[in-house]
Amino acid sequence: MKYWLLKSEPNVWSIDQQKKAGTKGTPWDGVRNYQAAKNLKNMNKGDLCFFYHSNIGKEIVGIVKVIKESYVDKTDKTKRFVAVTVQFKSKFSKPITLENIKKNKDLSHLALIKQSRLSVMPVDYKSWKIINNMSRI
Repeated sequence: MKYWLLKSEPNVWSIDQQKKAGTKGTPWDGVRNYQAAKNLKNMNKGDLCFFYHSNIGKEIVGIVKVIKESYVDKTDKTKRFVAVTVQFKSKFSKPITLENIKKNKDLSHLALIKQSRLSVMPVDYKSWKIINNMSRI
């Protein structure tokens, strides 16, 4: 299993909307950055992803699970980009802010900090555990 972080602007698609989508999940589409698209292609069914509210909030608000591996993004007329389908898993009672993530030296290597504009990024297992623990504090 691999771990990821997916960014969404909450006024476009929020964790609450993802939760309402239910067990059928929703396509994670609209990604037009080649590095982010490559990350989508590397996702496997069962992988877990942090759900990050970007621009408004700048915080990890929950977890989704990949339930369908990459396929042609229906929103891409060129057919070059892909989507995956994700399903709501959990919402954090206490979101983890970017500010708090930046304060933790063990997370300073994350793409969330180093490549702040990247919308789909890998998260290593150690960082996954640290961030999950931060949600419980």
